[in-house]
Amino acid sequence: MTAAFRCAHAGARDWREAAGRCVAALGTLPVAANLGFLYFTDHYAPNAAGILDLLRERTGIAHWVGSVGMGVIAVGAEYMDEPGMAILVGAFPEQDFRLFSGKSRPPARAEKTASGAVAADFAVVHGDPNTADMSSLIEDMSHKLDSGFLTGGLTSSRCASVQIAGDVLEGGLSGVVFSSDVKVRTALTQGCSPIRAGAFPLRHRLTGCEGHVIETLDGRPALEVFMEDIGVDAGRDLRRAAMTHLAGFPVEGSDTEDFLARNIVGFDAKRKLVAVGADLETGMEIMFCRRDRDAALEDLDRMLDRLVRSLDKPPRGALYISCVARGANMFGEKGVEAEAIGRYFPSLPFAGFYANGEISHDRLYGYTGVLTLFI
Repeated sequence: MTAAFRCAHAGARDWREAAGRCVAALGTLPVAANLGFLYFTDHYAPNAAGILDLLRERTGIAHWVGSVGMGVIAVGAEYMDEPGMAILVGAFPEQDFRLFSGKSRPPARAEKTASGAVAADFAVVHGDPNTADMSSLIEDMSHKLDSGFLTGGLTSSRCASVQIAGDVLEGGLSGVVFSSDVKVRTALTQGCSPIRAGAFPLRHRLTGCEGHVIETLDGRPALEVFMEDIGVDAGRDLRRAAMTHLAGFPVEGSDTEDFLARNIVGFDAKRKLVAVGADLETGMEIMFCRRDRDAALEDLDRMLDRLVRSLDKPPRGALYISCVARGANMFGEKGVEAEAIGRYFPSLPFAGFYANGEISHDRLYGYTGVLTLFI
């Protein structure tokens, strides 16, 4: 592990045992370690305050941010639907980060640190999926940052949807804001692949809709277009087609074919309608995407390879936020994403969780993985 970061993970039925194992696994902490990222599965959610107190006492680190998830991930490990905890700790100049939540505000955009750096440049955030209009909160938070860039995810839990940002919190958005002196690199990997005609994705113009229901695409009945794109054989079983396909909405101005993936939630075979989990407007572009293991693995490798090639020195630590529908649920076995990250970044300390929505830049995604590297 690097000098500035340490990570640890553990699973045990008792939260005290898991937290104690994590502290032991961290070993000798980096000099001046002062910020911890804490992720734990919802088995421990009722004990979040106890976990936070124990970690503060045994590590001496006062500042913690994090979230509950239905799964957590760390170096060589994935805990999904079982008790688990993952921790990343690091040493940052005190002036270069600030925790925020509904109880404490982030630095103002005009604020400078003692070194002259922009105080509010980038943020790692966690949000409550039960909060109304979360997408607008994320966009608003991006406007408070000089870079306009944040990463993170929404809590996923079968009980309390708790966040950590100095205290145990529920609701809204919280996290940590970093100054421009903290160098990061982030990237996103999709869990599906657009259906293509040759090298190009099949894109359609939304010409008729009502609410979440697509009526026509390119002036044709929506269901006809969908079945044509995915192929006649797949279209015979509409229930299965909805499970293995998503609606993709291209991100305007993206030079990497970025898109927002949303669920296909139903069909009306008689009226030839397609319902999707997104707010619709006529004129929007849409493409249908296949959701499968191979597409996700290929895109994960592409993302990691691109990151490696973009760096002139190894990263010191990382956070990885993945969709709760990924992990073993998508890849058929545990640890596939952790193994891939370790293959491209050997010995990199990292931790993260499986979210109910992933945050990158100023948008809320689904079925993606978001990797944030501290350089």
